[in-house]
Amino acid sequence: MSKIELSIIIPVYNEEGNVQELFDRILLAMSKTKIPYETIFVDDGSTDSSSEILSYICRHHEGFILIRFRKNFGQTASMQAGIDKSRGKYICFLDGDLQNDPDDIEKLYTKASKGYDIVSGWRHKRKDKFISRKLPSMIANSIIAKATGVKLHDYGCSLKMYNGDLLRATPLYGEMHRFIPALISLKGANVAEMKVSHHPRKAGKSKYGISRTFRVILDLITVKFFGSFSTKPLHIFGGWGMLSFSLGVVISLYLTILKLFFNQSIGSRPLLSLGILLIFLGIQFVTIGLIGEFLTRIYFENQGRKTYHIREIIEK
Repeated sequence: MSKIELSIIIPVYNEEGNVQELFDRILLAMSKTKIPYETIFVDDGSTDSSSEILSYICRHHEGFILIRFRKNFGQTASMQAGIDKSRGKYICFLDGDLQNDPDDIEKLYTKASKGYDIVSGWRHKRKDKFISRKLPSMIANSIIAKATGVKLHDYGCSLKMYNGDLLRATPLYGEMHRFIPALISLKGANVAEMKVSHHPRKAGKSKYGISRTFRVILDLITVKFFGSFSTKPLHIFGGWGMLSFSLGVVISLYLTILKLFFNQSIGSRPLLSLGILLIFLGIQFVTIGLIGEFLTRIYFENQGRKTYHIREIIEK
C-alpha cells in the first residue's frame, strides 16, 4: 500500500440522508487528484441508519474506515478518534451534512503543501439562516479572534487542513474542536485562510443554534487559560495571591502603627477585617496555584487517556 498523504476525517451524527452522496462526491473529487488518501468516518452514536450505510461502504471500499462509538460523545471526541486513527501527513476535516464541498479538499491540500500548518476554510457565501446560524458564528468568530490573536474569518467552518504531526500532538478535550487553529498556533504554526464553497443543507437537521455562542465563551476561557497558563498556573494564581497578601500586610502594618504609636482603637475598624481577609485570600490563591502546578504535571503525564469508547472499527 502506498504511503497515505492525506487523511479525511468526517464526524457523523444522524446523517442518513447525506452520507451515501457524501461518499460518492468524495470518490469523484479525489479521483481527479493523485493524492494517496484515506477517509475516516466517525459515527458519533447515530440513532438512525447512518451507521448501517457507512458500514456497508467501508466493508466494500478500501481506504474508507468507519469508527463507531458506543454512544454520542460529541464532535470533539469524534475528531480526536479520527486523528488517533489517521496516518496521513495532512489531515482534513469535513462535515457530514454535504454543506462542505469535497472539491475544495485539493486546493486546501495544495496550499498546505507550500509550508502551511493550517489552511482554514472560509465560507464567504454561507448558505445558512442569519439569526440561528450566521449571527452566532459572527459573534463567536470575533470573540475568539480577539482573545486568541489568531485572526480567522470562520472558526466554525469544519473544512480545514492541518499538518498531521502537529495535530496529533494536540490532544482535544471537552468542546475544543472549534479552537484547534488557536491551540496549534500556540506551537508556532503557519496559518493561511482560503475561501471555500458552502451549500444549503439538503437533509437532516442542524445540530447547532444560537445557544452555541454562550458555550463558545465558556470554552474560550479554558482555551485562554491553557494557552497562557496551562504549564504555569502558579504565575496567575500566585500573582494575584502575592498582590492580595501584600495589600493585607500593608493595611495591617498601618493599623499596627496607629495602635502602637498613636494609641488609636483599631478593633472595630472595617479596615482591620479587610486586611486580615486580604492576607488569607493571598495565602489561598498561592495555595491554589501550587495545587494547579501539581495537577498540571498529572495532566501532562496522562496524555494517553481517551475521551471516547469505540464499539468497533470497520474497514476492508
